[in-house]
Order: sequence, then C-alpha cells, then structure tokens
Amino acid sequence: MSDKRTAFRLLHEAPGAFIIPNPWDVGTARILAAMGFQALATTSAGMAFSLGVAEGKAPREDTLAHCRALVSATPLPVSADLEKGFGDSPESAAETIRAAADLGLAGCSLEDHTGNRDHPIYDFSLAVERIAAAAEARSALAHDFVLTARCENFLWGRPDLDDTIKRLQAFEAAGADVLYAPGLKDLETIRILCEAISKPVNVVMGLPGATFSVDELAAAGVKRISVGSALARLAYGAFVSAAREMSTEKTFHFAERAMGFAELEGFFTGATKA
Repeated sequence: MSDKRTAFRLLHEAPGAFIIPNPWDVGTARILAAMGFQALATTSAGMAFSLGVAEGKAPREDTLAHCRALVSATPLPVSADLEKGFGDSPESAAETIRAAADLGLAGCSLEDHTGNRDHPIYDFSLAVERIAAAAEARSALAHDFVLTARCENFLWGRPDLDDTIKRLQAFEAAGADVLYAPGLKDLETIRILCEAISKPVNVVMGLPGATFSVDELAAAGVKRISVGSALARLAYGAFVSAAREMSTEKTFHFAERAMGFAELEGFFTGATKA
C-alpha cells in the first residue's frame, strides 16, 4: 500500500503532465488499468449515477464503500473525489482525510462548494480553515497521502479568476499538495493560474467547451489531467440512446456499435490491452 501512495506522489514530481482517468465502478477501473494508466480517480457524479441518485446525494457509507471497492480493484493508486467531505467544519474536513486514508486511498480532493445552491461557495476564511485542518490531518498520518484542494468558482456562476487564484494560493499556503479549479475554458487562463501557483495543478477535460491535448496543457503548466464524470456520461449517453431507439423506433441497431463480447471480457482476463 505504501508503494501505491509513494508512486502517486512521484507522478506529481515527474516531468510533463499525466492523465488520471475517472472510472465509476470496478469494471471500468480494471479496464483503465489494463490500458496502462498509472493512477485512477473516482468521480462523485459517476458514482452517484451508478447508485441511481443525483450528484452530492450519495450517503457517506456508500461513498466509502465505493472508494474501498476501487482501491481493491487494481494495483493502481486511487485518489477520491470526496466533494466537500463529510461536513462543513474544519473538523469534518480532517475526519474526511482520516477516513479516506483508512480505506487505502493514495489521496483525495476537497472542494469549497457548500452543496447549497443559494450559497454555493464557502466564505474565504472557512474554506482555508477547512484545507488547513485537512492538511494537518494528512501530515499526522503514518504514510503519504496527496491532498488536492479545489476551488469551484467557475462551476457555480462565479468566473472570477482573481478570487480563484487567491483561494488556490491560500489553499497552497495551508498545506494542499495539488490545486484544482474545474471549469477553466481557455489555455491562457490555465497558464495564468498555473504561473500563480508553485505546486502541481490539476485540470479537468471533458466538460462542455474547449478541450486541449496533454501536450498543450503541459506547456501551460498543468501537471495532472482528470476527466471527471465525462467517461460515465459518455457511457450513460450511449445507453440512453440505445434505450430510446428500442422505445421509440422498436429497432436494435445500437447493437452494431456495441463492443464485442470477447474484446470486453479480455480486459478482465488480460487478453485485451490498450
């Protein structure tokens, strides 16, 4: 387990940028591992969809069970998307880190989104206190653990780059290992943010809008690239399209686009690679 955690840390110290894709169940985790990715991250939205609930509505116990299953699914390090954690206080942020570490996770992310649409972003001081408490809990662990701090401004109607940078700089000073502001739409904004921070930056690809290559993002200063719920939404989109064809057209042409049984099974037997 320590080797997993060390390997995850070292990915952030190696040259260039790396992709950390987001499976939403054991099967997709094993497929991504078979394809040669070096680390995995959970997706809170993808997990919620697999449980048949809206994002942010999965119970704590289900979230922890999901993380435990993905940690056990492959030899790869796993970082968890734990949204705001299991409460609003700094103490709850610290408890979230301890619970995540106990599962064998190599890291996790905590965000400053409150879960309340009427007041979506924590006040600055509380947001920083939460990350400081999480960082203190991480430092007290007997093993490595990568703490990612997220600023959610751009996802919640607050596209304020100055405030986003201010928050990420404060999270960095509070002890976060990786900084993350989902929703940035252009390379120049990403570059400005990366230049304002000395620790590794995660960006997400797969949201509506512009997408960029690994090389382009690395040149802008990005270290880690996740895809959030994009893979899950792609799969669910194909499923819904097929169901609609059956329901409305009474045909089954979707099966022509389905992956072959042997190829899909091969990911789980070792016969299929990238």
